[in-house]
Amino acid sequence: QLQLVESGGGLVQPGGSLRLSCAASGFNFDYYVIGWSRQAPGKEREGVSCIDSSFSSSDGSTNYADSVKGRFTISRDNAKNTVYLQMNSLKPDDTAVYYCAARFTPCRYDLSDYDFWGQGTQVTVSS
Repeated sequence: QLQLVESGGGLVQPGGSLRLSCAASGFNFDYYVIGWSRQAPGKEREGVSCIDSSFSSSDGSTNYADSVKGRFTISRDNAKNTVYLQMNSLKPDDTAVYYCAARFTPCRYDLSDYDFWGQGTQVTVSS
């Protein structure tokens, strides 16, 4: 059974940092594209970042929403079946539930549509 479990969310002050983790199980993690999306209260879900499979022609390429470029970094550790989202210079507008998700479609096509989703972890940026 495919499972994605997010962790690392919490409360942080503006300008601070958090690292989210997404632990995957029940499928061949190495071959999947993994991404992060977020949903703030009253807003639609927004694709944040994506990382390709290390075994695809794009070899682990990444993609980011304009709103997080230069502040967020996505990475994957295939040995641990885990994807990370390092979030720096956090702003109140980054407050949302962050979801990890998986699919086969490469990152260059879009940031939002995935086949499998985790349950989410809350990130709150506030002083």
